[in-house]
Amino acid sequence: MKFQSLLITASLALCSMAWAGPHDGTHKPMQGGVLATVKDVDYELVASATALRLYVRDHGKAVDVSKATAKLTLLTGSEKQEVELKPSGDKLEATGTFKVATGTKVVAVISSGAKQATARFVIK
Repeated sequence: MKFQSLLITASLALCSMAWAGPHDGTHKPMQGGVLATVKDVDYELVASATALRLYVRDHGKAVDVSKATAKLTLLTGSEKQEVELKPSGDKLEATGTFKVATGTKVVAVISSGAKQATARFVIK
């Protein structure tokens, strides 16, 4: 009787476990930038000396950023630069002159309505 109770308990415990399964989205940069994932949302930063672009994807699908904004803080050595990104088509973007080099650290605070997310990047 004890063995039967143990067997039933073990089978119920194993049946209730959830299988995560294969990941349904790709976690590779699609625009040639640097990728960060926050709460299953992928943020891809494409940075150059004249433009900063932030692409947002949820499970591989582009997110509507038409009502979103982002504030980037660029840290290059001892220099700090803050930049506001605005919607531009399917991305958030800013143009100008930026101190971007290999090893530059970027903190992005993305706001969309009442939701806010913080993503961190290191430029390669």
